[in-house]
Amino acid sequence: MSKKRPSSNSGKTSNTPGKTANAPSKTGHAPGKITNAQKLRQAQRKAQLRTWIITGVSVAAVVGGVIAWNATTRVDGVTSFSYAGSVHQQGTVQYAETPPVGGPHHPAWFNCGVYRQPITKEQAVHSMEHGAVWITYRPDLPQAQVKILERLVDGYTYTLLSPYPGLDTPVVISAWNRQLRVQDVNDPRLGQFLAKFEQGSQAPERGAPCIGGASS
Repeated sequence: MSKKRPSSNSGKTSNTPGKTANAPSKTGHAPGKITNAQKLRQAQRKAQLRTWIITGVSVAAVVGGVIAWNATTRVDGVTSFSYAGSVHQQGTVQYAETPPVGGPHHPAWFNCGVYRQPITKEQAVHSMEHGAVWITYRPDLPQAQVKILERLVDGYTYTLLSPYPGLDTPVVISAWNRQLRVQDVNDPRLGQFLAKFEQGSQAPERGAPCIGGASS
């Protein structure tokens, strides 16, 4: 029986240990060499990173500036009071101020938000104890002006906005132990008051909830 000869390998390649054949680069560039396109992408990534860093620093500076403004700037025309907190009382409370700015209040707070009908003042006072700002306006205030007030509180989480009968000025903005009366819904002090006293240090229980309470 004849033995088969091993077939010859005319297309034989080198199998020398430790050596591999380098495939030619599809781009025509030597392996490991950074192309101009890669350099451009790296430069773009670095520029984007610098932009992010600059933006982050700018935002931090703005936030820091607002905090500093809130802590040090006086809002003209604000009247201060000295009511103690944590005094709960069921039923109607007779307040010296219209609307009230502090004092005894209902055990349940009123949920922060925008209301088209008057809300319970004893519960609104409780909300102010938690750091809320309460903006009240005359019930006959034109709807276009009410819309301006609604835009003012947009984005704030600790605010109440509601009509209040018997006001001696078109708008009154109140926080615990602080109050400002204005004639014009475009008065810039409304925004200053809101920025300064929403969750301000004057509130005895700032940070306590303004949701999960009463809503009607």
